[in-house]
Amino acid sequence: MNELPHSYPAPPLYIVSGGAGAVGEQVARLTLSQFEGAEVPLIIVPNVRNPEQIAEVVAQAAQQNGTILHTLMEPTLRRELMRLAREMGVAEIDLVGSVLSRLATVLQKEPLGKPGLYQARRSTYFERLEAIEYTVAHDDGNKPRELSHADIVLVGVSRVGKTPLSMYLAVLGWKVANVPLVREVPLPDDLFRVDPRRVIGLIVDAEQIAARRRWRQRRMGINLGGSYTNLEAAIDEVEWARRIFRQHGWTALNVTDKSIEESADEIIALISRRFSTPG
Repeated sequence: MNELPHSYPAPPLYIVSGGAGAVGEQVARLTLSQFEGAEVPLIIVPNVRNPEQIAEVVAQAAQQNGTILHTLMEPTLRRELMRLAREMGVAEIDLVGSVLSRLATVLQKEPLGKPGLYQARRSTYFERLEAIEYTVAHDDGNKPRELSHADIVLVGVSRVGKTPLSMYLAVLGWKVANVPLVREVPLPDDLFRVDPRRVIGLIVDAEQIAARRRWRQRRMGINLGGSYTNLEAAIDEVEWARRIFRQHGWTALNVTDKSIEESADEIIALISRRFSTPG
């Protein structure tokens, strides 16, 4: 533990944790909010892993007449803190011990004793929500100025499956933007400022694209134009897309007859290898 100050306007509250101490800090601040005008210093002591750290913080708390609020998951460290606190006359509040004990009885299982599991899971949950929100907001070329924030940018002509693949990747925690390739519409300048290793050009065989477009036209009940569903036009469009991908150094990925899961696995493998970072 880092050296702590030796004088405070009021006895401090020490938050001792095997993880980041976020849970203990939240409980402390919530409780202190009930005491108007109270100024109690909070001293976060995170990543406690050994008895020496316990001895140091208990000694500091004894010197400052402080109180220890702890969320230690490791039972040996928790018992050691409680023992030393009793010996040195330091008030300690165990936020997890009684809960762990009760749940162990009810569930007939021993707790893992690993710090930070809740925080890690909570963090992962919110990261996935953020990825989904980003992906929804950046579907079909929307908000091109924010393309640089994407983990992956999917590019392709109409009916290659950009949106469903984007959403599937988002659920796995990836921020995905997708940009349509349309001959009459210039690609946004911001796309060319994205690291080309993050841009994946999707290719589907022309026959399948034409079939998908005919199905879409029937489903919508409107005529989208002869060239939209024409096979020759689709062949030309696929070749045009390939040229665009080569020109800008973007990876072309053929997803013909592939499931969304299979296509997503290939993309994740590509991006992970390139950046050595999981999503």
